Amino acid sequence: MSLLKQLFLAICLFLVVAFTGSFVASVETSREQLLSQLRSHAQDAATALGLSMTPHVDDPAMLELMVSSIFDSGYFASIRVVSIPDDKVLVERSTEVRAENVPQWFVDLVNLEPEGGDALIMRGWEQAARVEVLSHPQFALAKLWDGAIGSLLWLLLCGLVSAVLGGWLLRTQLRPLDNMVQQAQAITRREFLTLPRVPRTPELKRVVLAMNQMVDKLKTLFAEEAARSEKLREEAYQDSLTGLANRRQFDIRLSNQLAVNEQNAEGYLLLLRVNDLGGLNQRLGGQRTDALIGALGELLKRLLDAPGRSEWLASRSRGGEFTLLAPGLSSDDANHLAEEISEHLNNLHQTGASDCNPVAHIGIAAFRPGEEPASVIGRADQALAQAQSNAAKCWERLDDFTAQSSQGLHDWRGWIDEALNQGKLQLYFQPVVECVSGALLQRKVLARLLDPQGEAIAAGRFLPWIERLGWGARFDLAMLEHALTHLAQHPEPLALSLSAATLREPAKRAKLLALLKEHPEQASLLTLEVDERHLPPPTELEALSQSLREAGYSLGLQHFGGRFSLIGNLTHLGLAYLKIDGTYIRAIDLESDKRLFIEAIFRATNSIDLPLIAEMVETQGELEVLTELGVHGAMGRLIGAPAPWQ
Repeated sequence: MSLLKQLFLAICLFLVVAFTGSFVASVETSREQLLSQLRSHAQDAATALGLSMTPHVDDPAMLELMVSSIFDSGYFASIRVVSIPDDKVLVERSTEVRAENVPQWFVDLVNLEPEGGDALIMRGWEQAARVEVLSHPQFALAKLWDGAIGSLLWLLLCGLVSAVLGGWLLRTQLRPLDNMVQQAQAITRREFLTLPRVPRTPELKRVVLAMNQMVDKLKTLFAEEAARSEKLREEAYQDSLTGLANRRQFDIRLSNQLAVNEQNAEGYLLLLRVNDLGGLNQRLGGQRTDALIGALGELLKRLLDAPGRSEWLASRSRGGEFTLLAPGLSSDDANHLAEEISEHLNNLHQTGASDCNPVAHIGIAAFRPGEEPASVIGRADQALAQAQSNAAKCWERLDDFTAQSSQGLHDWRGWIDEALNQGKLQLYFQPVVECVSGALLQRKVLARLLDPQGEAIAAGRFLPWIERLGWGARFDLAMLEHALTHLAQHPEPLALSLSAATLREPAKRAKLLALLKEHPEQASLLTLEVDERHLPPPTELEALSQSLREAGYSLGLQHFGGRFSLIGNLTHLGLAYLKIDGTYIRAIDLESDKRLFIEAIFRATNSIDLPLIAEMVETQGELEVLTELGVHGAMGRLIGAPAPWQ
């Protein structure tokens, strides 16, 4: 029972005891007073009758008339005149009138008996008769009952007012306790909230100040750890001059992109090399050359900001050499992109950023999962060499195979539309297990699109087309419906990814939340995952997290690591876990810098009790290192490849 209810019941009990004591004391005092009044009233009536009857002691008719006139006033139970010599009743009047409007239980409780009085009637010096009078208590009982009812109503009114005021006062005084409970619950959800209002009550004020101090300390420790980890990531994977990824990050990402898995798609690698960098240093000076390199870095950053390019990676390998990894890019789009970059390079020449024309050459090479990184880079170098020897244009594209399927946008539009309308999606499941015990944590839900021949197409092939068609939110809803249907038949924890389109559009998010709220029985079994590269603004993300928690679902963050500065905002989201991008997991047992980076992530997230799950674990050595570092869970082909439900 809550403290508020206990105090409220205590107040009610106190009022009941106070009313009972007051009522008993009041009734007892009034009873004694009324008994005295009844006795005095009877005696006065008897004395008056005795004096009035003395002249008429021998006139029975007059005696009866006098008795009747007094008795009819209604204040007496009985009046009789008794002859003294022989105790003969000369005149008698009595009544059985009961107290009106007074309940019998009250009459029995008060037990107010009639009180009597007597007087002598003289005949000269002789005692002729005796008048005996009994006062009726009905009027006293009625008066006592009215007083009790008035006292009860007054105490009830006081009790009601006290209960309302007491309840309001208690709620006001105890509200800081509710706020502290919410603050403690927020800490368990890895949210650090400070109470802005400090209560005036000294006892509660000390507790609130102590809680706020603890939360501020935790936030400070977490922020410091996050800052150290972000600095480590920048030093290890970021180019200091341009802010792009460095060669190490590019090599890791390219190897990861060429691995055969569900999400990886075919695409193109662009290799950009500044024309005559050494000569520029001599002719323009190091400062202007650095400014040119910085301008090229800004150009690539702007290209990455375009919609549908969140999976791309721009890096500076060395000197004046840049790379752009563009998975999902078609051959036609690659040509358009090369022309766009060429136009920007021409603008740099016209503004005097470089005295060479062209400012840089571009080699474009196709790639597909399953190739070796050296083959792709070699193809890009060959394309770059051809571009340098071509005076007509500054770029060349080299394909050793059909990089994209022969089907065009029209074909994909028809296939995907038919699949979404007719439910031609097949769910695949990939296990996620604990690193230490190997116990199943959840299954990641993946999709296969069934083409007109009924062949299952991996997500890496059709997801870029879904994004180009703008059907990401539609695909999410279809996947969610399939997942909820599966959970109804096979209740087991699942994780389902949300696309950037769903996160960007409020109407789509509202539709998704409405669908989730229609299935509260599956809420505890489904975790929705958002991609670090597709996150909406912090306020929208926090609102989404809050809405999911209110509906009973959980939220996770996948592919984490590229934007480590985000970790400072995770304390407000109440995430279920973080999934570390496979880029930082691949060959972690062989590369110490990756191990240091994962250690930094673990220190930051462990301070807020946020579990880590590693993606794309491929070897036993990687799993052993992750277990040693304290990573909670793992997924990948070592754990289990995606497969239909068995």
